[in-house]
Amino acid sequence: MRLDRLFFLIPMLMLASAGMWGSCVAWAQDRDPYTLERSIAEAMENNPDLRATMETKYQAEMAKKQAGTEFLPKASTTYGYTRFNEAPQFRSDLLPGVEINVGTVDNYQWKGTVTQPLFTGFALTSAYELAKLGVDQAELNIARAKLDLILSVKEAYFNVLIADKAVLVAEQAVQSLESNRNVADNFYKVGIIPVNDLLKAEVELANARQKLVGARNSAVLARAAFNNVLGRPVALPVQVQDILAYSPEEGDFVAYVSKALKNRPEMKLLDTNILQVEQQKRIAASDYYPDVVLSYDYIKEGDSPGVSGSPYHDANSWQITAGLTWTFWEWGKTRYAVHEKESLQRELMHTRQSLEEGIGLEVKNAMLEISTAAENIPTTEKALGQAEENLRVNEERYKAEVTTITEVLDAQTLLTEARVNYYRALYNHNLAKARLQRAMGIE
Repeated sequence: MRLDRLFFLIPMLMLASAGMWGSCVAWAQDRDPYTLERSIAEAMENNPDLRATMETKYQAEMAKKQAGTEFLPKASTTYGYTRFNEAPQFRSDLLPGVEINVGTVDNYQWKGTVTQPLFTGFALTSAYELAKLGVDQAELNIARAKLDLILSVKEAYFNVLIADKAVLVAEQAVQSLESNRNVADNFYKVGIIPVNDLLKAEVELANARQKLVGARNSAVLARAAFNNVLGRPVALPVQVQDILAYSPEEGDFVAYVSKALKNRPEMKLLDTNILQVEQQKRIAASDYYPDVVLSYDYIKEGDSPGVSGSPYHDANSWQITAGLTWTFWEWGKTRYAVHEKESLQRELMHTRQSLEEGIGLEVKNAMLEISTAAENIPTTEKALGQAEENLRVNEERYKAEVTTITEVLDAQTLLTEARVNYYRALYNHNLAKARLQRAMGIE
């Protein structure tokens, strides 16, 4: 059995043993290769990490609605039963020996209460504003997760292409070395070369075959990582559309950094966090003020569970109470809480400054990667042509018996390296552009 067929059958047998063959066949029917745009769209739809992050926005919206309810009146009810050891009685020294019942042994009460906060030292308004900022924070976290996911898709996509080209280069090397081994074998049989030259060709061919096995395994692993980012079963087969063309990237570092500081959700997140801490400080400072609450109670009492009144209880009554609560001395607890939030604000401001510098570094690094790849592409392309010509000349010279097998093998090694360098320069240029877009906060 041919080696390439064996490597094709092994993953299929593994899928079948795991009970995944049916799904594999369904996916295999989609023979259209994935484009980069399709890959990103599918990841946005199916990636579980992004979907989990998107749930946080719904949670923040519910928290905002919870905070809004604190402004509204609250209704509650209580029902109680009290039993005395004896009925309450009235006694007076003016009437010795006279005892008058003023209550009953069994006492039932039902009370309904409506409470409306009037003033809480701005704690309620600050809590609501804090919850609104929580929604903004969730949206920015989603935007950041999308940017990270897009970059992950692009990296996984180009890693598949790099792995495929490594397999192609390894296959070409094996084919070339097989041809050279056959020539060396024929020369050895007629006594033109010593056995050492034939053994060198055999060893180089064996090494190339081992590298081909490793390249194929790397291609399988790259596809598994690609499927994982897209939210697909990792063992499913997949083909991606090749991208060999590249377009030069021209731009100004200062303009890129300005755009990054404007677009990056991380910057907006820090600004939101600073606003959140401002509201937290207002909540902490609300303890400087009293709380004012208005409450209304409707009461029914009686000596039976029906609370329908008795000679000693009114059947129903009501009362309105305006209450003020002010804890004006706690040994500086409120002041310390405010100072804590002020310190947190200063911390976030320092973090923001550090993030600005880090973003500038990210942009600069991506620009240097683009520049390096752009300069390497024509260089490696020229080196590839030279390496191909070098191998052709050495193979012809070897067949004409004017050079050694060592020269041919060295030329094959140079060609393999030149091919790898050329393809890697092409894909690294695209990856560098993707990282520059992420650094600038662009999808």
